[in-house]
This record gives sequence, C-alpha cells and structure tokens, in this order.
Amino acid sequence: MQEIKRDHHRFYIGESAESATAEITFVPTGDDKYTIDHTYVSETLRGQGIAQMLLNQVVELARRENKKIIPLCSYAKKVMTGNKEYEDVLAKNK
Repeated sequence: MQEIKRDHHRFYIGESAESATAEITFVPTGDDKYTIDHTYVSETLRGQGIAQMLLNQVVELARRENKKIIPLCSYAKKVMTGNKEYEDVLAKNK
C-alpha cells in the first residue's frame, strides 16, 4: 500500500509534493467548499485504485470540516456525480 501524504491543498504519493507520482489537488472555495481541480496518477501506479484513495482523502477532510466539494476535474466529477456515497459532501448546483 502506498503512503498518502498531505501538503497544503493536495494529497499525494511520492518522496515529495514536487516529485509526486500521484496527486489530487483542491482549492478552498469560499468558507464552506473545496474545489477538486486536478487528479493525476502516473502510469506505474495506474490500475491500483490510487485515484480513488486520493479522492477519499479529500472527502474525509471535507466531512471532518463540514465542507462541500465541487468536483471540477473530470475524474472527481465522474466518480462523485450521481454516487450516493458522496451525496453528503457534493456541492449542489444552484
């Protein structure tokens, strides 16, 4: 299992945030939301569920902080939209 680390507004796998082999980045949006704007998994780590693990880290953070998530990146949008598991943290369109 890969160790997931946190650096400011990202969770990543690798020796450092600058040399991450997988990452998900998010931006605070207002006082009550995070916007997930990027997900990346290197070819060597693909197919192991790494992107899902990274997404789950942001979801857990949002739940702890009582925030909603705007899934801007295509991966987060695909996984979160219409999935009951994420209804409690998915920001509603207004």
